[in-house]
Amino acid sequence: MVQDIGIRSSYLSRRLRLTTLIRLRWLAVAGQSVAVLFVALYLKFPFPVSICFALIACSAWLNLLMSFRYPINHRLEPRAAITVLAFDILQVAGLLYMTGGLQNPFAVLMIVPVIISATSLPSRSTMALGALVTLCATVLAYVYLPLPWYPGQVMQLPLVFIAGVWCSVVSALAFTAVYAYRVAEEARLLADALTATELTLQREQHLSALDGLAAAAAHELGTPLATIALVAKEMERALKQDDRFAEDVELLRSQTDRCREILKRLTSLSSTSEEHMSRLKISSLIEEVIEPNRNFGIGIEVTKLSGEGNEPVVRRNPGIIYGLGNLVENAVDFATNTVQVRWGWNERTIEIIVSDDGKGFALDILDRIGEPYTTGRDRTLNEHGGGLGLGLFIAKTLLERSGATITFRNRNDPGQGAEVIVSWPRGAIIAE
Repeated sequence: MVQDIGIRSSYLSRRLRLTTLIRLRWLAVAGQSVAVLFVALYLKFPFPVSICFALIACSAWLNLLMSFRYPINHRLEPRAAITVLAFDILQVAGLLYMTGGLQNPFAVLMIVPVIISATSLPSRSTMALGALVTLCATVLAYVYLPLPWYPGQVMQLPLVFIAGVWCSVVSALAFTAVYAYRVAEEARLLADALTATELTLQREQHLSALDGLAAAAAHELGTPLATIALVAKEMERALKQDDRFAEDVELLRSQTDRCREILKRLTSLSSTSEEHMSRLKISSLIEEVIEPNRNFGIGIEVTKLSGEGNEPVVRRNPGIIYGLGNLVENAVDFATNTVQVRWGWNERTIEIIVSDDGKGFALDILDRIGEPYTTGRDRTLNEHGGGLGLGLFIAKTLLERSGATITFRNRNDPGQGAEVIVSWPRGAIIAE
C-alpha cells in the first residue's frame, strides 16, 4: 500500500501544471516583445519586425487558447507537455533565425524549455527536447538571416566563434538539464519517503487506538448483554424441568456468561492494562524487537553492557519498536552467521548497538546511509551494501523523532561487519 501511494505521488509530481507553463510563457512574450521593440525603435537596427511579432503572437495565442480550454489547476500529460515545450523551442528558434542565428546573444534561451522538462517530466521527454534544441542550434549555425546591426554595416562573426557558441549552448543544455533533473528527482524521492513515513506512523497510531475503541464497544454492549443474561436466567428457571429445552437454555446462559467475561477484559484494556502495556524495561523492548527475526538461520546474541542503577523503564513507542526492528532485520539480512545486540545505560544516556558479521557498509555509500532510495534492496548484493533504501530511511526518521542519535559505521575494517549505534538521552524515552 505504501509503495502504491509512493508510485502515484511520483506520477503526479511528473505532470506539469498548466498554470506554470502559461505564466512562464507570458513572461517570455513580454521579454521578447521588449527586446524586439528596443532593437527596432531605440537601436533602429533593420530586421523583419513584423515576422518576429507574428511569432510572438503565436505564443500569446497558444496561451489564450490553453487558458480558456483547460481549468487553472489542470496538469498536462507528459505527451501534451512535451508538445507545448517543443513549440516553445521552435518559436525561439524562429526568432533566432530572423535575428542572426547563433550570432544572437539570446541563443542560450533555447535551453529553458529543456530545464523545465528536466524538473517535472520523465527523462525520455527531456532527452527528446534536448535533441530538438541541439538540432535547432546546428541548423541555426549555418542557416539564418543577418544579425541586426547598424544600417550599411554587416556584422558577420567567424565560423570558429559560431562553433564556440554552439558548444556553449549544447554544454549549458547538458549541464543544466542533468543538474535540474537530479535536484528535482531527489526532492521527489524525499517527498515520497516522507509520505511513507507518515503513513507508517499513522498506522501505528491507529493500532494503539484500538484498545480505546474496544473499551467503548464493550461499554455499549454491556447493557443489552445484561438484558440477555437476565432473560436467559428466567428461561432457565422456567424450563429447567423440561428436557426439550433444558440443555439449550443451559448453553445460552453459559455463553452469555462467557460474553460478559470477554467484555470485562476489553473494558480493562484502557484502564489497568493500558498503564501496564505502555511501560516496559529495556530488556523487554529488545526482546520484543528481535523475536520476529530469530528463525532465519542467523544467531542473535543479546549482551548487556554496564549499567548504573536499576534497569530503565521506557515508554512503549511504536516508532522505536519499528525502527529498531528494521535495523535488526537489516543486520540479519546481511549477516554471515551472527548478529549482536548490545545495550546499556548510564545516568545520561541509553544506548543500543546492533552489529553483524557480514561484509559491512560499502565505503561509497557510508556517508549517505539513511537517505531515501540510496540503493535498491537486493539481498544477493551483500558485498555492495545493497538493500538500504526506503525501509532504513523510515527507521532512521522514526528513531530520530523519538530523540535518538544514530551512527552508521563498519566494525574496525571493511569486511568485518556493520554496526549501528542508537543513543537516547535518558529523559527522551524514560517513562514517568
